[in-house]
Amino acid sequence: MPAARLVRWAAVTASFASVALPVCVAGSPVGRHGGEERPVFFVRPVGHQSHGDAEGNYAPLSMLAPTVGLLANATAAEGVPPAVAEGARYVERSHVLRLLSGRWKYLPAGRTASAVVAPEDPTARLQIAESRAWLAAGRVPGSSPGQRAAAERALLAMRGLLRPNGAMAAGWSQGWMYSWPRDASFASAAFAHTGHDAEAYRILRYSAATQRKDGTWEARTKLDGSGPPDARRWQLDANGWVPWAAWQWYRTAPVPTRGARLTGLYPMIRKAADRAAASLGADGLPPASPDYWEVMTTTANIGTAAPLLAGLNAAADLAGELNRPGDAARWSRAAGRLSAGIARRFAPLGYQRTVDGKHGRDSAVAFMAPPFNSAPADLPRALDSTYRALLLPSGGLTPGNDPTAPWGAYAWTPSTAFFALAWAGTGQPAKAGRVLDWVLSKRNSLGELPEKVNRSGLPSSVAPLAWTGSIVVLSLVALDGTPLPTPPSRP
Repeated sequence: MPAARLVRWAAVTASFASVALPVCVAGSPVGRHGGEERPVFFVRPVGHQSHGDAEGNYAPLSMLAPTVGLLANATAAEGVPPAVAEGARYVERSHVLRLLSGRWKYLPAGRTASAVVAPEDPTARLQIAESRAWLAAGRVPGSSPGQRAAAERALLAMRGLLRPNGAMAAGWSQGWMYSWPRDASFASAAFAHTGHDAEAYRILRYSAATQRKDGTWEARTKLDGSGPPDARRWQLDANGWVPWAAWQWYRTAPVPTRGARLTGLYPMIRKAADRAAASLGADGLPPASPDYWEVMTTTANIGTAAPLLAGLNAAADLAGELNRPGDAARWSRAAGRLSAGIARRFAPLGYQRTVDGKHGRDSAVAFMAPPFNSAPADLPRALDSTYRALLLPSGGLTPGNDPTAPWGAYAWTPSTAFFALAWAGTGQPAKAGRVLDWVLSKRNSLGELPEKVNRSGLPSSVAPLAWTGSIVVLSLVALDGTPLPTPPSRP
């Protein structure tokens, strides 16, 4: 979409910042391609461009209400719509909802539809006890009761969004009920650092099962692992995020079993790292690729380069753990080339979005900081200048200020929380704490973390969002006194 037209469109539709939601046309199921009828989508999200065959199939936004909460059991989940959430509260540390009437609503074990029961129902009480036991079996980070309560809610939401097969739903509304490798990798790391080893490893196993033969991943997959839901472009950054998540898991996993389990993941790591290394050009940088904005760029972008650097260093270190010196050396050399390319091309621009300097600041600058990468000496200045450039009147951040992809007045909680994690990792806890306080202040009435915050400072879009929850949990862990580990650069 031309930039001038996109600006005009954004001014009209900025109040409808949600992902594209497919509906059936002429009886055609969503996702068909070729000569069949194609789906119609609701209004395109602010800042997003074409996603394959979705181009040109946008209809006016109708009355849509993304979920604001989540009911879950061990095998199923159900979103809580705004009408149900009005006046409701979760029973503390659980997925059981106390309704305005005083009755309880929850998703019984083995069921796929919720039930409304009398307060203190014994079966609901069993589910509450199970949720609390799961939290107690791990670590709930936070230095205050409010932070710990937020961490508990985020962990429960992430657990509820995790499917038995390891697929990690981004959220539980239409358009979010898919597993993104990037979001899932953050969730795996968060589970790992809070002592929930089984959940962290389950996500990595799903990543291994859904890796493409060429070592890459689709942008997102259906939750049953059967493949992508549409023709959205695949994204190279997953080749960094997944090995990084595997490294974070390995650092926390029980020592007696972690070697054998890493061996099971190693074919995935090898294919991912080899593809990442092979993607680097003569300048040491990866090719143009869609970044976490899910928008294609014409030159290399920091949202891909930084995760690949983290992933190559992580893969090299894991290869060393399994006594694979050839792999370790090969990926270390690639990481060195990539690091040098980033220093030559991105650093002089303050780690802006693209190496051509035409696409402004990007919150992905935070990916150059721990726990992803050892921060270059000039990164603190770039973090400060980028934060100032992206700060909105609401107090949150827009993902970037690329003039060709305006995001409107909506702050995005993942992009804002990136800076809490980056400043926590670079020894600036006061800055990190202020950002984290803002993100936590935008939880909705159920205590869930939303994807966006509108121009009035109110939670917007879907909640809970697994990615934001993961970043918040990791930030709280990092601020608890023990820095999160960062993959080392091997000689």
